[in-house]
Amino acid sequence: MKAATRQRWVLLAAGLAILSPIGGPALASTPPAAPNTATPVPFPALPDMPSLGEVMQRDLHTGLAINGLDPVSYRLGSKPLAGRAEHELIQDRFVWRFASQANLEAFRDAPQVYAPAFGGFDPTGVANGLAIESDPSQFAVIGSRLYLFRSADNRQRFLREAGLLAQAESRWNAVLRSVAR
Repeated sequence: MKAATRQRWVLLAAGLAILSPIGGPALASTPPAAPNTATPVPFPALPDMPSLGEVMQRDLHTGLAINGLDPVSYRLGSKPLAGRAEHELIQDRFVWRFASQANLEAFRDAPQVYAPAFGGFDPTGVANGLAIESDPSQFAVIGSRLYLFRSADNRQRFLREAGLLAQAESRWNAVLRSVAR
């Protein structure tokens, strides 16, 4: 069944369920059923609709950028540190968390240096013209930029194929226009 058809059926059923008590005693020939305390959700697998024009990958429920990891810490050690709620900065509708106040201040002073390239989307996907979400634990710091990847294979491919970075940079503006995050 197509999604649009299924949605119409769900809406029709929901409408009938709402209207059935309005019919009064003439329509109520059977005893009323026990009240349903669960709120029906037509499509529980679908996430909330994102806002248009968002350019950074973030968790749609918490608003956390890069899953709450400290973007400055990627440059300080072998793996990123989890940010802490007491070191939180909201910038451009995104919630950034940091492991320390010093990291928060460093980011606030130069967010373009510490924020992931391509809005946190996988650069191999961007090179192919697609905005593919990444796993913040799969990363590389190349020169002064942080890149996040979907998988270890994508990371290895990006590091191996030098032309992917130029291709991703040339396609980023087109990909950015297609992102509805």
